[in-house]
Amino acid sequence: MNPLRHIIHLDLDAFYCAVEEQRDPALKGKAFAVGGRPDQRGVVSSCSYAARARGVRSAMPMRSALNLCPDLRIVSPHFTDYRTASRKVMQILRDLTPLLEQISIDEAFLDVTDLPGSIPEIACGLQAGIRQNVGLPCSLGIASNKLVAKIATDVGKMGAPKGISPNAITIVPPGDEAEFLAPLPVTMLWGVGPKTAEKLIPLGVTTIGELAAHPEVDLLHRFGKNGYDLALRAKGIDNRPIVIEHEAKSISQEVTYVQDVRDPQKLHQTLGQQSAQVARQLQKQNLTARTIKIKLRWSDFTTLTRQVTPGQPFDDEGTIGHHAVDLFEKEWQQAERQPVRLIGVGVSGLEKPPQQIGLWDLDWQKDEKLRQTITALRDRFGEQALQRGIGNKK
Repeated sequence: MNPLRHIIHLDLDAFYCAVEEQRDPALKGKAFAVGGRPDQRGVVSSCSYAARARGVRSAMPMRSALNLCPDLRIVSPHFTDYRTASRKVMQILRDLTPLLEQISIDEAFLDVTDLPGSIPEIACGLQAGIRQNVGLPCSLGIASNKLVAKIATDVGKMGAPKGISPNAITIVPPGDEAEFLAPLPVTMLWGVGPKTAEKLIPLGVTTIGELAAHPEVDLLHRFGKNGYDLALRAKGIDNRPIVIEHEAKSISQEVTYVQDVRDPQKLHQTLGQQSAQVARQLQKQNLTARTIKIKLRWSDFTTLTRQVTPGQPFDDEGTIGHHAVDLFEKEWQQAERQPVRLIGVGVSGLEKPPQQIGLWDLDWQKDEKLRQTITALRDRFGEQALQRGIGNKK
């Protein structure tokens, strides 16, 4: 049994929009969205609370957002500013405790078990400190574990008045986890997506409490190991530790075209550029990969992924590019060369290569020197400075 913990989940409220309001104070209180233009298939990356009150949501096509809110202001994203603001917030959290797990640009978990002071004092002080030093609002959920803390944040946000930043603090006392979760929709529980929720309805399960009361044996029979995990989560049990560092599991690049593309030369060029970018990230992090994958989306929004695992680990754009083109050509021919809306290249199975270079490995040394030169040129002159030919082999 783990000792009692105090975990804080922090979520910066409408983060992109809050940063944009710092850039342009005239946006405060207005209905606006950060994202792409509607005439370029733009989507809503984030939207202000005034816009949310009128039905606008993140990931919504910008055209749909404008239909709901005709006077919606559209703001182009400023990612450099978002990253800068995020680093400032995360530094405040690290100054509070080294037990920090950043899970996205605007979310993090903290273990504050051993900090002096009461939990309400710690939470209020943290929220006020971020507001005072970075000028950003945030909402906090506090509980004995990560699962309940995250849901507490969501509940706090949902209960806030519409149209304004929630700036909520929700504390679940130790021992009250199951009671707190019981009345909530089962879809708020990690691991319950639309398909699982649909399968639970015939069992009379629509709330987390009903899931907790359902026989574990039946959940295990119906859902396998996930059924056992669901039974534990529904009772508010989650023993996962704070993970201070994350290892990358994959590296990828993708692009959505403004207009659907049918030109093979342009598609191959995109694959080549993406392969070079992925290889560059592998080399910068001193990693090799084992699997190459592509992602495709046709004009009718059908999306698919395909992958291949070569015999040896790799980190070069030639290997990535050739396999990416081969995978693409096979799928594109089967799809009768229909227009492409999105295309992407990625690698997985990442690992550190063994450092056992022999004295006479001159070929390796030459290749490494060439790669370093290419990387330096691209750093200075951009990705277009050098391009490797990766045309489909016949």
